[in-house]
Amino acid sequence: MVGLSFVVGLVAIGGMFLASRVLSSRRHSAIKLSTYECGIPATPFSWSNINLRFYIFAIMFLIFDVEAVFLFPWAVVFLEQRDLGNSVPFFAMLLFLGVLFFALIYGWKKGVLEWQK
Repeated sequence: MVGLSFVVGLVAIGGMFLASRVLSSRRHSAIKLSTYECGIPATPFSWSNINLRFYIFAIMFLIFDVEAVFLFPWAVVFLEQRDLGNSVPFFAMLLFLGVLFFALIYGWKKGVLEWQK
């Protein structure tokens, strides 16, 4: 059964590659051959400065993405503890969200979220 699934998967992948090869356009133009760098014109040399805003924005994204990761297990613990009458997880999360809220306000006041100045 596993072998059959493997063979069917390989045939499906091969069929997709074949369909792509047969149905794709083969006309090459300067635009199609140029590199795409997220809307920034490609630089002719590899050692170029990258705007610091990309890094700051990425750090802010990671901070709030990790916050979302912490919210899911907290919800499970909160439901279990709520039934026992324990309110400590609720206030702990309020403190956590409060710190993150003030971090967001601080970043907003510092202009981290403004792309153009």
